[in-house]
Order: sequence, then C-alpha cells, then structure tokens
Amino acid sequence: MNEKKLVLIDGNSIAYRAFFALPLLNNDKGIHTNAVYGFTMMLMRIMEDEKPSHILVAFDAGKTTFRHKTFTEYKGGRQKTPPELSEQFPVIRELLDAYGIPRYELENYEADDIIGTLSLQAEKDGFNVKVISGDKDLTQLSSEQTTVAITKKGITEIEEYTPAHIQAKYGITAERIIDMKGLMGDSSDNIPGVPGVGEKTALKLLKEYETLENLLQSIEQVNGKKLKEKLDEFKNQAIMSKELATILREAPVEIQLSQIAYDGFDQEKVIRLFKDLGFNSLLEKIGGDVEAEQLELEELEYTIIDDLDLEMVKDESAFYVEMLEDNYHYADILGFSIVNDKVNYFISTENALQSTAFKKWAEDETNKKIVYDAKKSEVSLRHHGIHLKGITFDVLLASYLINPSETIDDVASVAKSHGYTALQTDDAFYGKGAKRKIPADDVRAEHLVRKAMALHVLKSKLDDSLENNQQAALFYDLELPLSLILADMESEGIKVDLQRLKNMGTELLEKLAAIESRIHELAGEAFNINSPKQLGVILFDKIGLPVIKKTKTGYSTSADVLEKLESEHEIIKEILQYRQLAKLQSTYIEGLLKVVNKETDKVHTRFNQALTQTGRLSSTDPNLQNIPIRLEEGRKIRQAFVPSEEDWVIFAADYSQIELRVLAHIAGDEKLISAFKEDLDIHTKTAMEVFHVEKDDVTSNMRRHAKAVNFGIVYGISDYGLSQSLAISRKEAGQFIDRYLKSYPGVKQYMDDIIQEAKQNGYVSTLLHRRRYLPEITSRNFNLRSFAERTAMNTPIQGSAADIIKKAMIDMADRLQKEQLKTRLLLQVHDELIFEAPKDEVDILKKIVPEVMENAVELDVPLKVDYSFGPTWFDAK
Repeated sequence: MNEKKLVLIDGNSIAYRAFFALPLLNNDKGIHTNAVYGFTMMLMRIMEDEKPSHILVAFDAGKTTFRHKTFTEYKGGRQKTPPELSEQFPVIRELLDAYGIPRYELENYEADDIIGTLSLQAEKDGFNVKVISGDKDLTQLSSEQTTVAITKKGITEIEEYTPAHIQAKYGITAERIIDMKGLMGDSSDNIPGVPGVGEKTALKLLKEYETLENLLQSIEQVNGKKLKEKLDEFKNQAIMSKELATILREAPVEIQLSQIAYDGFDQEKVIRLFKDLGFNSLLEKIGGDVEAEQLELEELEYTIIDDLDLEMVKDESAFYVEMLEDNYHYADILGFSIVNDKVNYFISTENALQSTAFKKWAEDETNKKIVYDAKKSEVSLRHHGIHLKGITFDVLLASYLINPSETIDDVASVAKSHGYTALQTDDAFYGKGAKRKIPADDVRAEHLVRKAMALHVLKSKLDDSLENNQQAALFYDLELPLSLILADMESEGIKVDLQRLKNMGTELLEKLAAIESRIHELAGEAFNINSPKQLGVILFDKIGLPVIKKTKTGYSTSADVLEKLESEHEIIKEILQYRQLAKLQSTYIEGLLKVVNKETDKVHTRFNQALTQTGRLSSTDPNLQNIPIRLEEGRKIRQAFVPSEEDWVIFAADYSQIELRVLAHIAGDEKLISAFKEDLDIHTKTAMEVFHVEKDDVTSNMRRHAKAVNFGIVYGISDYGLSQSLAISRKEAGQFIDRYLKSYPGVKQYMDDIIQEAKQNGYVSTLLHRRRYLPEITSRNFNLRSFAERTAMNTPIQGSAADIIKKAMIDMADRLQKEQLKTRLLLQVHDELIFEAPKDEVDILKKIVPEVMENAVELDVPLKVDYSFGPTWFDAK
C-alpha cells in the first residue's frame, strides 16, 4: 500500500465557495467569519478522510497572470470580491498557519498552475494525489494517481473526478477537457470559445474528432452549415481558448514536495484561534474543552410508535421536527420525536402525517409543546397541512437571547453550551461531505429522541437564565409570539410580477450597454470595464488621473478610490453608475428570478430571528431587506412586488427617525427630547445648535452635515468615519462631533456612561433587556477596544429600535385579528412594515396602523409613523 498521499487545495476557490455557501457570520469582534468557518470545516473533513502525508494550499498571487498577455480580457467579467470576503483571507492564512499547513502563491501564475505542477511532480515520485477545488478546470489533471474532488453544493457535497468518472460523465478522457473548453469557452473565466457552441455540441464533436486540432483540420467534414462557418470563423479564438484553459504543469514553483510534509497541528494554537473566532461548536472536534465526539452515550430507552396515544402526550412535551434542508419551506421532514416525563417516542414522517391523532395533538392549543426553532417547525408542518399550536417554549430562541454571540449549529451545540452533552452533533451522526448519509428510521429514531430529551431537560435551565437576566418578558411576550407571526409571513410569501421583473432586466441591460459605449467613447478606446487592470491603465496611464492607491498588481480602482476622483473626470461617474447597475442586474433581477416559486409566482424569504447580535431580523433567499433604494433603478425593482389578489394594494408604514428618538429617550437629553416633542426637523435643529445660527439661516449643506452626525452618533461614528462620509478633513470632522456633543450634553453623558457600564458588566442592554456581550471592551488592543466601545454605544439604540418594531408586529397581528380584517403582514424591512390589503380596508389601516405602531412602547418622546399605499411596493413609498 502506498502511504505517500498529497492533498492540494485550491485556496481561493474553496474560500469563495465557503463564503457564498454560508450566511454572513460575525464573531464578537464584528469580523466576518463565514468563509473561514466553511474553510475550517472542509479542512477538518480532509484531515479525517484523507489522512495526507503531504499537503499544500495554493492561492492566486494577484489578478494578472501570464495568460493576460495572450488575452487581456481573461477573467475580465468577474465581479469584485466582496469586502466581507476580502477581510477573511488573512484569517484563512492564519488558520492554515495554526494547522501547520503550508501555503504557497506565485507571482504571475494561478493557484491552478501551482497545483498542476506539484501534482505532476508528485505522480512521478509515486504519490497518490487528491486535488480539492470548486473549479472544474482542474478536472483536466485527473489521472490514475490523481483524483480531483469538486465541491458541488456549497462545500459539503463533493463530486470526485477520476478518469473513469470523466469518461462516464462526458464520454471523453481527462486530457480532452481543455479541448472542450476551447470549443465551448468558460464564462466564469471570460474564455470566449466558439460562439454558439455549448457543452453538448463540443462533446459531440470531440467524440468524433478526438482533439480540437483534428476538428479544425476537418471543418469541411462537419455536419451543419452554420456550425461549419462558426468553426472556420473562430478557429484562432478556439485555439487561444484551449491555451487559456490549459493548466501549466511546469510553472517555476520553488517549494519542494519535501517541504510540504504534514505532521499534525499545534492543538493549543488552533484552540486559541477557534475561541478567538467564536467557533465553539468546532472546539470539541479538536479536543478543546469537552470531547463530545468521543462521548459514550448512556443507553436510552425509547419507543418507535405507529400512531399517537393522546392520553400519553397531554402533559407538556418536548416536540422535535427533524429537517436537514436549509430551504425548509418545501423540505422533507425526517421524523418526529416527543418526550415528556412518561414517554420517549419516535414516529416516522409517513406515520405521523397519516395519523389523525397526531394532527389533532399538533393543532391542539392545550397540548403544550417545547420546540427547537418554532418558526421553522411551524412552516415545515404547514406545508403538510398541519398548523402547529400550543408552543410554550423555543430552546433555540431562548439560547439566542441568553447569549447572542454563541454560534448555534444544531440542538447539540445549544445543549453543549448549556452543559448538556448526552447527544451527538448532526455532523457526527449523519456524517459530513461525501460520507453524509440519512440512516433508516429505526436507526435515526434514537438520535431524534435524544434531541427531544435535550429540549425537555434544558427548558427549566434556560427559563431560569432568562429570569435571572430579566429577559423572561422579552422571550415570552416578544420573541416567541413573533416567531409564529414570522411563520405566517414566510408561508404567505409576496407575489412577484415576473414579466415586469424581466422587462426591468432588459431595460437594465440596455442601459448598461449605453453606459459602456459612453465609457469607451470617453476613454477613446474599447476595453473591459470589469477588468481592474485594464481600467487602471485607462484612468491613470492614458487619462492621467492622480493615483490614489496602488496594489501589488497595479492601480486600485476600488469604489472608495473612484469616489475621490469623481470630480476629476466625467468618466468616473459613468463607471460608478455602470458598477451599480451591473450589481442590480446580477444580484437582484437575476437573483430574484431564481427564487420565485413557479407554482405561485411568490418569493418566500426566510426571516432569521436568531442571528444578529442587535436583535434585528435579517432575511435570506431572497434578501428583501437589502434592495438598494438610493438608485432609481434599485427603487424600481420594488415595482415587481405586487398584491396577490385583485383589487388589493400594498400598504407600507415606517417609523420616522426611530433610532434618533430612542437615543433621545435613552440619553435623556432635554434639547433632543424637546425637539421631537415639538415635532421639529431634527437635522435643522442640530444644524442650528452646532453652527449657532437661526432656523432661516440653516443652509442645505449645514443640514446635510447635521444629518450625517445625527445618524453617525447612533452608530458610534469616529472623526475618520465622518470625514469620509462628508468629504471633509478629519480635523474638521472631529471639531464637528465635539460641537455636537457640547450642544447635546445628555448624549455625551450617555456615551461615557454606557462604556463604563459595558466595562463593569461585560455587556450592554436594550430597553427590553436584550443583551450583547462585549469581551473586547477591556482589551489592550486599541482597535478591538475602540470597536467594542462603538458597539456599546450603538447596540442599546439599534437593539431597542429592533425590539420596538417587533412589538409593533405583534400588536398589529392582534389588532388585525380583532378588527377581523383580511389585511396581511408580508414583510419587515428595518423600520418598515409592508402589508397587502383589500382597497376597502385602506381607510381603516390609515387609522389603526399609525395608532398601533406609535403606541408599541412608551418613550419620553413620541414615536412617529408615516404610511403610503399603492398598486406595488414601489408605489407604496
């Protein structure tokens, strides 16, 4: 048996896959960690499954490679790396160093070339090689000694490309992958190929002619006049495309195989890093704290039932619904477990859904139920015609409130964080990646019963913690009832006018084409606008704009750089406009079209109730809270959201300046309170205070500065942050903040007091006692401490505003029911509630919606609500 095994990982590709596969996560320092977390899970699985003797992670050294000399637009169409991902690459490198895993990059070459070169060397030295990537280009390296594993779904599912698999899948050998790319091109790398030739045609031609060169020498023999003409016209482009797609296997890689031998990781370093990143659920897997993976579980007695005896489950019971799919609106349920002081039951999905007794018990309000994720359980059961009622406790929500910075992966991670370890994690039970399997019901039964047992045991402990934290009312009166309202909203969905959305896409593409033409005209030549390298040459070499910032590969053309240059040349405005519209087209037009339910023409966004540390709701699949509305084209996207019934309208109501009103109340500042009570324009009032002028002398620029500092204070803005947003010097910004704080001494006092409170308690709280823990508030590191101080200032404000709109949602649901209205709550977007309503209920809504929302809580200042309505969401604003 050959013991020499080399694992080569495509670092950039796996990081990208991890980033887009997982929701945005933050640790308690505010650093995004989702890509790092996904990368870590992948590494841990590799170590466990492959047990490599040698390993290396290859990274791209920059955006320009030797291939750009052949084709300057190579990879030109790629979107800019999101900053939330860019900031994680240094942490991924830190992770690899902690694991003792070598990493390598080579100027002017891609990670693919490093992998291609080392895999060939390793094959010659008798190694077995495993290449891991999210990019199918690497499948060309497959051989009898090298297997290429490509991540299929996120980073959890992997497809292994051996020569046999490639032959079975494509009908060609691995060596011919580059010929296929030469013909069909690759849009992700901007490799052109032959226009009109897709994968199917390319494979058909290669099966007949074997290589691209053979084909191009035999064009006259090809069937189809149009195809023949295309091949003849673009044969040089096809040869170039093959060359671009070919991985170099003799790159000048200096690192030797002997230097990438792997002999394990430094456990202390990795544990320290995991704790720093907040990866608590992964600690157990490397022997940190509790070794739960080696946990020997005590024997548990349970019963697999075919039907439910209602007498045995009339007392409060823990009820667990097993789903492993993210999109639980239409997920398959993998079974149910019910545990109370008398029974430990498992019932299969099939038996439960066919049982009249089960449905009766689930829908009976008097049968009290302890659950994990009430919203998810309710939505999934509703899909099967069951309305879950009688939920008295939600272990997920309770745990989230007690410590919102805790990473929650599954029931086991919640249970372990509260000292209960008598169950396996889902990864340990079901397996991970290619090894992930769903066992039969009789095998799965015990795992599900253990989960319900954990809910049953944890309830009283979590209840005590909520009581000790003064959070019982927050849980029972706010979050728990809200979860069922959110379930209604998710199930209902919001209708999309598909034709209108498609028309907007067409219009956007036309605008993008027109802007592209203007940019090329202003530049005096055609170039790839999406290529930072080409754009840099045009702006700084040809036009001669002042260089703001340089990168390793050339000039920086990032948004912040371009914004500083906007007044220097009219081309900049066009480029910024182009980028914004291109993002709208790809993210919001194309993105929305992908997630519309084909049967109902509705989107069913998922509201994340246990994610953010401020308590704000977020939404995913699709994210309807982040549609950019500063651009007219972005606002217009809301025209595609329409009522689901004839003669109905969209009715929108939002809080006016809620965070500033909360600040006035919390800070107790007399001037701020007075301004809101007198219903003055708060930005004009602030300008009067700061600039010492009368109302009539406040200029629009003064008001703009005042508005920036008003909202900036809410987010703990620094002099640097304010200077950037107002394009003024840092010194001026600092003076402006000082004058503001002198004008509103209550705000200054609040900021000083809240930081001291955070240092003393280790956390800050909202008006309704939602907590956010700030361990870095006493850090010796200035940056970490400063971030924690800003967070301490803004969390009580943002968090209280979030609590208020949640309370308004509950009160509105009650009021709609009381008034027996047909109106439905569809969405919550920051400080705004979106309803759909019959036209004949609008006059009632005009009265009750502001009344309910403005009285959700009692503050020292009045809450103010504005409303509007119309045939679309756009018209309702």
